[in-house]
Amino acid sequence: MVLNIDKLTGGYSKTAVIHDISFDIKSGEIIGLIGLNGSGKSTTIKHILGLLHPHKGSIEVNGIQIDEDTEKYRRDLAYIPESPILYEELTLKEHINMTAMAYGLDESTAWERADRLLKVFRLDDKVNMFPTHFSKGMKQKVMLICAFIAEPDLYIIDEPFLGLDPLGIESLIELMVEERDKNRSILMSTHILSTAERYCNRYVILDDGRVLASGTIEELREQMNMPGASLDDLYLSLTGGAGSNESTSV
Repeated sequence: MVLNIDKLTGGYSKTAVIHDISFDIKSGEIIGLIGLNGSGKSTTIKHILGLLHPHKGSIEVNGIQIDEDTEKYRRDLAYIPESPILYEELTLKEHINMTAMAYGLDESTAWERADRLLKVFRLDDKVNMFPTHFSKGMKQKVMLICAFIAEPDLYIIDEPFLGLDPLGIESLIELMVEERDKNRSILMSTHILSTAERYCNRYVILDDGRVLASGTIEELREQMNMPGASLDDLYLSLTGGAGSNESTSV
């Protein structure tokens, strides 16, 4: 089990905003974390990253909790946030070198991986540029490059397609599938349900800080008695039709 969350309750203060969250991710799975804004997706992710401390429950990455071996726990995962976070005083090349140091990669290994990714995202001629000269989409690609250089067991990707152009989206999806096929795992929080339905192995649907349903698309259809239903239709039915005008963006 790459990620195991058991009865996680927590939040930003003494008041819990997520309650008894439980799900797991096995090797070689892409899991879609689905829910409206405010459903608890970001709070759950921040607990996994160790940015918030659980009120109760446990989170394990490769069988280890963060307070047992913080360095190993963090090296076994990579996080790509919704909004790019870069250092304005560092060039793209320096971001790559910093990532290599953080994950304990030797320079030759890091740049062997980076050279390929730079070409994939069409940034190979911009390695000496600073982020101030990058568009939001380019900044997002830098985040993706740094994460995929690490080749961790678990990727946590929050709204990965925002800001990317169509070619960037296609390249990212290809990389995600490639990593899955190498037996690595991905937790993807997304509002784009049509894409999630095509590429995710299972889904965890959150609503009001709780797991509303989880499983494969077939398991969700069986639970809802909706054979052949799309993920959009299942989600709208589960949430009572909330956001029905956002059938592909919830």
